[in-house]
Amino acid sequence: MPGTVVELANRDVLVLDASHDLAAATLANDLIGLVWEHEVEIIAVPAECLPAEVFNLRSGILGEMAQKAANYRVRMAIVGDVSGHMAASKAFRDYVYETNKGLTLWMVPDMAALDVRLGTGPVV
Repeated sequence: MPGTVVELANRDVLVLDASHDLAAATLANDLIGLVWEHEVEIIAVPAECLPAEVFNLRSGILGEMAQKAANYRVRMAIVGDVSGHMAASKAFRDYVYETNKGLTLWMVPDMAALDVRLGTGPVV
């Protein structure tokens, strides 16, 4: 799963390649492993390479990602357009609002928004 380490707001961020599909079953563990492998504390995951079930809160995948990020003291950012999922589900829209207030799992529209988030704090 290739990625590139870039510097945003004076922090090293692993940005995953958008052309790869990620497996839902091992997603949280795979992302934590990549963070450790690349010795960064933040990983940016393109929304388009995530399985659709990630955006269904009943799957528990986002909750697992957030919990593991908190447990291992890393940050995960889903980068890209999730507006369709937000429009389809009030629960998902509320989840995005709440997680974006926290420190472990964020959903941002693009890398510029992630840079702002890392430099200034919560984007709500």
